[in-house]
Formats: sequence, structure tokens, C-alpha cells
Amino acid sequence: MIGAHDLGGKRGFGRVLPASNANAQGSDLVEPLFHAEWERRAFALTLATGMLGQWNIDESRHARENQAPQRYLDNSYYETWLVGLQKLLHEKGMLEREELSALPFAASVEISASSSNPQRSRPITEAATPAKAAALLARGGPTLLSDSRKPKYSLGALVKVLPMTQAEHTRAPKYVHGARGIIHAINGVHIYPDANAHRQDKDRVVGETLYTVSFARAALFPQRGSCWDGTETASAKEILKSESTNQGNRVIKESCEDRVFVDLWEPYLTHD
Repeated sequence: MIGAHDLGGKRGFGRVLPASNANAQGSDLVEPLFHAEWERRAFALTLATGMLGQWNIDESRHARENQAPQRYLDNSYYETWLVGLQKLLHEKGMLEREELSALPFAASVEISASSSNPQRSRPITEAATPAKAAALLARGGPTLLSDSRKPKYSLGALVKVLPMTQAEHTRAPKYVHGARGIIHAINGVHIYPDANAHRQDKDRVVGETLYTVSFARAALFPQRGSCWDGTETASAKEILKSESTNQGNRVIKESCEDRVFVDLWEPYLTHD
């Protein structure tokens, strides 16, 4: 969605500086998992409530995004997690509005009109436990679906990323909006996060073909320079050196080494 956040980061905030604590070898700097005990608790609370089955990961991401820009920028990482969690608990009928107003960061929670009569997605049948949480983290959340549909774009096709102006959730970073690239790999059909974040039918999962798209770095970040200038006149033949296929895991070898690879779903793209 269009807002203060972006999957690929925002310009103008300076360099990202790592924490000052060193690892066991005393050489490389390592960012701590948690900077304070309350962050550890916020993570645990988010994981435990997520295991109740009332929302999916894309809904939780969208809930965190739904803040006024100034509040989103003022809140820290785990403060934003708590804002999203409070919003979900209210919208799913697990937290009354009076209870919500008494919680920290309640002012950052954007209450939608549809949540005036919140209802649970499904009954809660069992409680979360540490053992279940550990198993969930180990298993992860696979998104690949069993779907044999034919992809719209073939390997090596020139594509353009559509500009994103919607207020809904998206996983297309802003730095690729409007950019031209090449289909580098076709990864099968995966859960489409833009639809999954707003899923009404909880038993219906929407999938779309997921591609790895290759961009010339200069086309995305022209101030950094590159071996290809990213102009519109460059053709696939000028960019591609060769291609190879290995049982569906298709990879293009390009003449320009300075490339950026981004995984993008089919609805994000159009023919160039």
C-alpha cells in the first residue's frame, strides 16, 4: 500500500548502522535479536496470538502498515508490531474497543469502518504452547501451491512493473515501480499476498505465478552507476548472453554482472 512504509525501504533517512556489540570472534558486528525485554515479550505475544488461527501473515503485515505516516515513522519496529496486533485483536472480536483504548500505542491503531461489529474468523479450539510455537518456527510458512497453470510470461521476456497506487497491501517495493526488467526465473504459483491480506473467504487461497525479475542496477539506482545504462533502447539481445534450463529451474546468464533480482507476482507485471 502507499504510505510511510515500503518493503524496499525509504530514502532520506541515512545509512543503516549496525549495533555496536561484537560476535563471539570479536570481529563482525551483530545486531541483537531484542534490544529490551519488552521486545522479546512483544514477539512472543504476536507469535502466540497468531497461532490462534484468526489471521494470516499478510493480514498481520497489512495491520502494521495501517498507521498515520507520522505515527508509523515515530514508532520503533516492535512498537509497530504491537500496533498491528492490537488492531487485529480488535477487528477479530478478541478485544473490546474500551480495552483497546487503555493499551499502549492505542492512538496509532487505525480502526476501519468494517470493524464496528468485529467477529472471529473461526472458533478458537486450542491454546498456543511453547512446543507448538517452536514447531511453527521450525516449519515456517510455505507459500508454494499445487497449481499447473501456464505462466503469462516466458523466460527472458521483457516486462515492466506496474506503478502501484492502491491503498491495499502489496509486496512490490517502490524502487521497482515502473521499472523494466527481464524474467530470470519462473517459480511456480504462490499465495498472492495482496489478496491474502484482505481474504474474506478464509478457506479460499488466491495464488499467482511468482517470477524472479532481473533489473539493471542503474535502471533502479542511477546515481550508483552500472555497466548498463538501463535505457529503453536496450533490447533483450543486448542484455542477455545465454540462457539455460534445468528441469524447470530456469536461469538466465546475463552479460551485465551488475544486476538486481526481485521476486514479483504476475499481477505486478505487464509486457514491455
